[in-house]
Amino acid sequence: MASFLSIFTMRNLFVLSLALNLSLIMRVFYEGEKHVPHGFSAQKADSGLEKEAHATQRTLVSLSSSGQDDGEKLIINLDHGDPTMYESYWQQMGEKTTVVIPGWQSMSYFSDVKNPCWFLEPEFAKQVVRLHNLVGNAVTEGRQIVVGTGSSQLFLAALYALAPKDASEPISVISAAPFYSSYPSMTDYLKSGLYKWAGDALSFDKEGPYIELVTSPNNPDGFVRHSMVNRTGGILVHDLAYYWPQYTPISSAADHDLTLFTVSKATGHAGTRIGWALVKDPEVAKKMIKFIELSTIGVSRDSQLRAARILEVMTNSSQNPGRLESGESFFKISYHLMAERWQLLREAVNRGRFFSLPDFQQGFCQFLNQVSQPQPAFAWLKCEDDGVEDCESLLRGHKILTRGGRSFGVGPKYVRVSMLDRDHNFNLFLKRLASIQT
Repeated sequence: MASFLSIFTMRNLFVLSLALNLSLIMRVFYEGEKHVPHGFSAQKADSGLEKEAHATQRTLVSLSSSGQDDGEKLIINLDHGDPTMYESYWQQMGEKTTVVIPGWQSMSYFSDVKNPCWFLEPEFAKQVVRLHNLVGNAVTEGRQIVVGTGSSQLFLAALYALAPKDASEPISVISAAPFYSSYPSMTDYLKSGLYKWAGDALSFDKEGPYIELVTSPNNPDGFVRHSMVNRTGGILVHDLAYYWPQYTPISSAADHDLTLFTVSKATGHAGTRIGWALVKDPEVAKKMIKFIELSTIGVSRDSQLRAARILEVMTNSSQNPGRLESGESFFKISYHLMAERWQLLREAVNRGRFFSLPDFQQGFCQFLNQVSQPQPAFAWLKCEDDGVEDCESLLRGHKILTRGGRSFGVGPKYVRVSMLDRDHNFNLFLKRLASIQT
């Protein structure tokens, strides 16, 4: 045995181990390939949950092909609003947003025991207020800040807090179509006895209390929204994830009972998974806090510290938005980037009659101190050709993944297209869109 071992040096053993691991990886990849769905079939899902699962699966498959750079084979995933467009800006910021967290820091569950939201980091709360005061898009005075793992958790916490606990049936949850595609599936996912998805607010005629979700600017079409029902017993939740100056003119500070915001759409840091709610009623806030306590025992303190630093840098860079020489202004740079992308998209669409886009009215932006036009994070694209019934399937045939109109409560001639992908993918999308119309 000793003579056998003497034949092999440590270097020989390392090479042998590397070869064995490589063969294992190749086998796993080969087995995985056999289970990848071919053609990205547009089969109708039996439920909203299945549609969301299929969308996520398409995302993972498209990401696995992201290394293909030839353009023709690359699958462009514009289904999800993954805000990778902002990567280049934050790369330019270098070490300004770097956060070093020692191993002993943030070990406790508790951030601030004096705050009703005991897991809210004081520095994060400070930067949220500072940012809103600068931009002027929301009233923070007299509000309890509730932090959540993204605005999705806060949405569920709001439903839990607002739904009557002693009602004979679940309270109806509605939103005007086209509505955010995840509202139905998130509302009904746990099959709660407290609340239930009831569809389009425009056709809602049921008597009794209801919760109306108002998304403004709206996801998917980008229009400014207001309550559509306005009846006694109605409770409003305002989702203002996109109410930032790079997407829409800031006309006034939102002054609602409950508003939701998220770091992912404000700064582009979707992976940080941090959102916040501004809640006027302390009792509603307490119930939301309890929901988060029971579901995740608070919110990552590390993520909050990172988000706080990012918001601080973003606010600092935008203190003087009217100064053209301020080359680092996040909102100024993001505004011009979105304006450029929308101009390029409209030029591509206007070269033919195959597609159409919504037209928006200009408005005065209090933050930028200028007249500007909405330039949403998503393009609500419509196939105008009479021979095309399913726009999502058409684009999928050109290796462009989008989300079809049925997911938003409307017809299949519409698709939602993310405007926030990296430059390379966005430019390829424009090129393919032009080729469809030739």
